Amino acid sequence: MKHVFFACIFILLFSFTLTSQTQYPKDAFRSPLDIPLILAGTFGELRSNHFHSGIDIKTKQREGLKVYGIGDGTITRIKVSLWGYGKVLYMAHPNGYTSVYGHLQKFSPEIEAYIKKIQYQKKSYEVEVFPDYGELKITKGDLIGYSGNTGGSAGPHLHFEIRNSATEKPTNPLLYGYEVPDATNPSLLKLFGYPISDNAQINQSNKRIQLNFKKQKDGSFLADKVNANGTIGFGFVAFDRQDMAANKNGVYSVNLSVNGTTYTDYDFETFSFTETRYINTLIDYDYYGKYRQRIQKCFKSPGNRLSIYNTLKNNGKINIVEGLSYTIELLIKDLENNVTKLIIPVEGKKDIIKIKKEEKKTPNYIVAKKPNNYTVGPVKVYFPSNTFYENFYMNLENQNDTVTIHNNKVPAHRNFTITFDASKHSKKEQKQLFIAKLYKKGNPSYVKTYKRGNTFTTRTKYLGTYTLAKDSIAPKITPKNFKEKQWLNNYKYLTVKISDDLSGINTYSATLNGEWILMEYESKKNTLTYNFDDKILTTKQCVLKVVVTDNVGNKSELITNFYRK
Repeated sequence: MKHVFFACIFILLFSFTLTSQTQYPKDAFRSPLDIPLILAGTFGELRSNHFHSGIDIKTKQREGLKVYGIGDGTITRIKVSLWGYGKVLYMAHPNGYTSVYGHLQKFSPEIEAYIKKIQYQKKSYEVEVFPDYGELKITKGDLIGYSGNTGGSAGPHLHFEIRNSATEKPTNPLLYGYEVPDATNPSLLKLFGYPISDNAQINQSNKRIQLNFKKQKDGSFLADKVNANGTIGFGFVAFDRQDMAANKNGVYSVNLSVNGTTYTDYDFETFSFTETRYINTLIDYDYYGKYRQRIQKCFKSPGNRLSIYNTLKNNGKINIVEGLSYTIELLIKDLENNVTKLIIPVEGKKDIIKIKKEEKKTPNYIVAKKPNNYTVGPVKVYFPSNTFYENFYMNLENQNDTVTIHNNKVPAHRNFTITFDASKHSKKEQKQLFIAKLYKKGNPSYVKTYKRGNTFTTRTKYLGTYTLAKDSIAPKITPKNFKEKQWLNNYKYLTVKISDDLSGINTYSATLNGEWILMEYESKKNTLTYNFDDKILTTKQCVLKVVVTDNVGNKSELITNFYRK
């Protein structure tokens, strides 16, 4: 009896653990904003090389809306960066969750004073600090900042996350009781079939093929009958749209069944940051490279280590036998359980293959699990093991100081190394050279370049064309909202514009009457801004000095005078 008792206790505890993983507090948190929640982006949305780890809340196309702490807690991390989340706050809550508020314009007065003191101590705009627990306490509803457009934001909005404090895994914020009206089914745009095994075919094709479908009277979709044989899979392009917004956001869950048996079921309840780049195995990266549109595959490709799957039978791959019939059902849902249903009738049939897969073979065969090292003229390329998800033939070409490493249709999971021999260039010329990635129109874009003697090296995750480029022109510095010897008594801010024509801005600093001042760099507007509230001024006549260098060391200085009481 004792063994039975403990077994029952174990089962109860185990069952509680399983169910508690999907139960979130529905009334513990308030909204971070005092306006209706209208989304420009959803959790798990497919982004470049990552899943979106929060929701993007619209802020009426403007900055400066008040942002509030969603619950009692303490600020555990503050970061100010030119990229990523820009100005961002992390707040730990007693119930085991951490909320994140990104792209802020500025922090609340208390937090602003706290971080500005550190910025002046470090003489740096970009800082990251981890306040002691309880040092910056927040009560639910306290003002913590103002919405903005800082960092990598493409427009004013609030990026908002809720993470598990113990695991750091982001979870879908809409699971916590936030109301975002959504009465519309996800939109299905395209359907694709994938012959996977060597002998597989779909509609006389052994390569990816787009399939037609039509809307039925009941609102569901029906695909044209598919003739197939061998191991096949399916993929689709879809988006979801919430009420009051035209944004094409991500879907929440996907379920694919074959004759009533679930083969693939995944959702965007949560994921880990360590796995987010595996998004490139969920989508058809080859198609994305050609058309900039993401097909979500309903089967698991080589190298896929995503944990988003609830059910996965035969890795989502379907074995079609000649003479048998199959009914494939695809369900695409949003978080409000609005469902788009697609039926795909499949008939097992061998046929003559008319559309054949073409594989261009080269001398450079990449074995993904092994390191690969190549010399292409004066350039060496090194791929560590597991840089790629699967084996393939790589194209490598060289012309003078330019190397083409395959193309943008294959994703890399890890950094690989490109090394240029620059010995043919003089030492003087080498100082102005850098490694650049060339884009479609041949425009060079600086990539981080490490120089050691005649060797120039970069580490990157992007295939494509790279070259040695030269930048001999120093950055430009121009006063924006004032003129030389102008009185600035009623000014709140002092702004200068900085720009560089090629390698890009690397460092910038400014002094006022010989003392270092904090100037906020907004890279999207190419501006440096000083806030007169910092009260550095001690005399009427002020001398502003701004020094800017680019990524190869070209330097410019601006020295100008103005007056202020």
